[in-house]
Amino acid sequence: MNIFLADDHPLFRIGLRIALDQEEEMRVIGEASDGFSAVEKIQSNPPDLSLIDVDMPGISGIRAIRILRKAMPEMKILVLSTYDDEKYIHEAMLAGADGYLLKCVEVADLVKVIRSVCEGRQIVSPFLVNLAIEGGTGDGSEEPTGSIVLTQREKEILKAIIDGLSNKEISDSLFISIETVKSHVKSIYQKLHVRNRVEAAQVAMRKRLFPLH
Repeated sequence: MNIFLADDHPLFRIGLRIALDQEEEMRVIGEASDGFSAVEKIQSNPPDLSLIDVDMPGISGIRAIRILRKAMPEMKILVLSTYDDEKYIHEAMLAGADGYLLKCVEVADLVKVIRSVCEGRQIVSPFLVNLAIEGGTGDGSEEPTGSIVLTQREKEILKAIIDGLSNKEISDSLFISIETVKSHVKSIYQKLHVRNRVEAAQVAMRKRLFPLH
């Protein structure tokens, strides 16, 4: 898989590139030290996955993620950050990141997360910040909308589920594979703590996750 690194610390990028290039199936195809060049380079030579720092010169990593997610919905995006801050995490997920990792992560753990993300599997890592429901009570009581963080693609698919579309219909309407749809649906179920489409629709409407027209 092809990987892009966006971070304003040269030594960190060099070390990470050397480590990832040692993995047989991984290849770093580009690097950037600021948000502007990251967006430009990624769009001109799209990778399978981009590792992006939230705090970079030029445009921020969050804004870069937002731009890239709209332009390249299928590309995987992981945030690598020194900030264990709820604000950054929330903004990164709203922008469309697939995960948020702290830079203290071991290379072996990072490699596992990268593989899981690219294969559409559930991510399990002690260094991955919890991006699902925070502080849920489990008693069905009303929670603030912000406690459930869905990516933009997950919101689109959840809206389609509420509209009664099948996986095939969602796949056709969003121009993505059925396997990708299934992966997103599974992630939605996990974040909403539900088991099926009916429950997902009920939770979305009860918690008013987004305006339903």
